[in-house]
Formats: sequence, structure tokens, C-alpha cells
Amino acid sequence: MTSAIHPLRIRDYRHVWLTRFLSVSATTAIVVIIGAQTYQVARDAYGLTPDKAAFMLGLLGLVQFIPFMLLTPVAGLVADRMDRRFITAAATAIDLGIALALGLANAQGAVSLPLLFGLAAAHGAARVFIGPSISAIVPNVVPAEQLPRAIAFSSIAWQSAAIIGPAAAGFLLARDPALPYWCASLLLVGAIIAVLTIRPIPLPAVSKERPITLIAEGAQFVWNDKFLLGCVSLDLFAVLLGGATAMLPAFAYDVLHVGDEGLGLMRGAPALGASLIGVWLSIAPIRRNVGVKMLLAVAVYGGATLAFALSTSFALSLAMLALLGGADAISVFIRNTLVQLKTPDDKRGRVSSISGLAISASNELGEMQSGLAAALLGPIGAVALGGAGAIVVTALWTVIFPQLYKIKTFAPNYREPQKEPVT
Repeated sequence: MTSAIHPLRIRDYRHVWLTRFLSVSATTAIVVIIGAQTYQVARDAYGLTPDKAAFMLGLLGLVQFIPFMLLTPVAGLVADRMDRRFITAAATAIDLGIALALGLANAQGAVSLPLLFGLAAAHGAARVFIGPSISAIVPNVVPAEQLPRAIAFSSIAWQSAAIIGPAAAGFLLARDPALPYWCASLLLVGAIIAVLTIRPIPLPAVSKERPITLIAEGAQFVWNDKFLLGCVSLDLFAVLLGGATAMLPAFAYDVLHVGDEGLGLMRGAPALGASLIGVWLSIAPIRRNVGVKMLLAVAVYGGATLAFALSTSFALSLAMLALLGGADAISVFIRNTLVQLKTPDDKRGRVSSISGLAISASNELGEMQSGLAAALLGPIGAVALGGAGAIVVTALWTVIFPQLYKIKTFAPNYREPQKEPVT
């Protein structure tokens, strides 16, 4: 394959793209509605104040993170030793079961906090296997020279799905609480079919080392590479502090008073900004001063989060959410591209799982941090404090990990064998 071959001309990459789009559309819709219903049930059925109901949103993030944390080492090893297509399909089937169960519970009026928390934890367990598996497939079906563009197009799939899923979920929730789950179920069936039609991918040679040794090897690889460690930890701490999405139900219902449909628009706004950036990156990928641009993007993310917290205008709030989504997309694009290019194929599953753990920790533990802060400071104070914290973390990481701003271009440490075009 030559560098002239566009990633979307590769059959198996198109199937990866479709799998990601369908599954993310479904799961983001599910997560948005679980959060909205948790807040509503805590406030209405349990009589909690808005601040305490916001704390329940923090707990919701925690119950998703615990299984993710516990299963991450196993998920990375599995992705390096088993067929990544089947792993993705099996984990997606778990999400399908969650969507069907929640659809039935809503149809029968049997929604409760224990049910929502339990199924949120099950989603956390499923997601830990999907991330490393689907991410590790991409470098196997496109050449190294086209990997930045392929990752940019994968970002478009994720971000456009993250717009459509939450927006549609909010629209459907306002009409029937079971509808979002039924629609998500259909999308997940499509995702399973799409991933199973990817052609078989040869597995890396199986090491004779014990599983615990292989797990430790993946962690050691990241720890010894200061650039990878800096990338992973920057995302972990900056997003952990700066996350605003967990508090969106509180802003929608009790700060901006825009209801279910407003919540869907707010949840989709970051993905809209990220999608616009994704389109731009797919046409003109970043090629120079990639480290500096990654750090600047994280700082903008923190600033937009702070501005969102202080906004009293729904239009301005949507704009700031779109801006933070676009800034995050640039950071994620640069980090994901470098992580894939700097990691040999036999370690990609484990390294991707470690990166995924950091992302999950930043998101779900960030929700927990926001929930605790909201219980003390209210939703506005919690999000404002987090945005300021993300800016401070970016400045600190520039000093602690100079490798981040010194890296200039995408230069793979490990090049894959060139592949023949598959159209």
C-alpha cells in the first residue's frame, strides 16, 4: 500500500469506522439518559436537593470506573492475544443487553437508583474491552504513513456519533423514556454485524511469558517512555479536574433551566466542536510542533470549561462546550497518533488499555471529583474550580515532562510491514 491510498478506500477500515460510529452513537445516548434519570430519580423520588442529586452523578461515575480499573490489565492482555474483532463484538453485546434491560425497566416504570447504578457498572466493564480492541485494529488495516489520517477519520466517527447520540436521546427522552434505549439497541446490533465482517487479522506471536509478566511488561513500557507517560498522565489529571459533562444534568435542570432537550444539546455540543476539528484534521492533519499544540489545546480546554461554569446564557454555554470539545479533539488526536506510532503491535493492546484507563479515570473519577465538589460548592463552583485546575496542570506538565513540548513531528518508533491495498 502506498501513502496515496486514502484510509476510507480500505474495506476493513470502513467497517472499523462504521463499528465505532454505531456503538458510540448508542452508548453515548445510554450514558446521557442514565445520568439524566439518576439526577431526576434522586431529586424527585428520593427528595434530594440539587447539590446532593449532583453528588449522585459523581457516584455514578465512580461505579463505572471501578470495573474499568479492575479489568484494564486483563483487557489489554486479551486484546494482544485474542481476535480483536470477537472481543469488540462480545463487549458490544453486553451493552446491547444493558440497553434492552433499561428499555424494559422504563416501559414498566421500574427505574430505580440501584438498577441505574448496577447497569452503569456493567457498561464500565464492557467498555474496558472495547477500547483496546477496536483501537488496536486500526494500525493493522492501514499503513503507518496513513495512520494520522485514519485516526482523524476515526475521531470524526466518534465525535459525530457523540453529537447524534445525546441529541437524539434528549429528544426521545422528552417523549418516552424507553425510546432512547430501544433505538440504542438497534444501533448496537448494527455495530456487532459491522465488526464481525472485518477480515481476520493475524495475531502477534504469543509470548510464553506468564500473563502477569506480560501485563507488567505493558505498564513498564509506558513508565519507561517519558513521552508516553507524560501524554497519559496529562490527560488523566487535566480532564479529571476539568470535566464538566458530569454536571450537565444539574446545569440543564437547575442552572440554565432548559430541560431534557436542552440537556441533549449540551451533551452534544462538545462533540460538535470535536467533529468540526476532526473534519479539519482529516483534510489537513497537524504535522509540525505537535507537542506544543497538544499542550495549548489542553489549556484552551480548561479555559473553556471555566467560561462555561460562569456563563448564564444558554447560547454562550453551548459555544464554550463546543470550544472545549474542539480543543480536546486536537489533544486526543495528537496523543492517540503518537501512542499508536510509538508502540509495537505486540504491545498495542496493553498500551491502549493503559491509555484507556487514564481516560476513564479522568472521566469517571472526574465525575466523582465534580460530584464531591458540587456537594460543597454547588455545580457552578465545582466546574469553575475544575477548569482552573486543568490550566494549572498543563503548566506543571510543561515543566515536569519537557518531552511533550519538544516533540515536533509524528515520527513512528516502530514501523509496520507495508500492506497491499484492500478495496
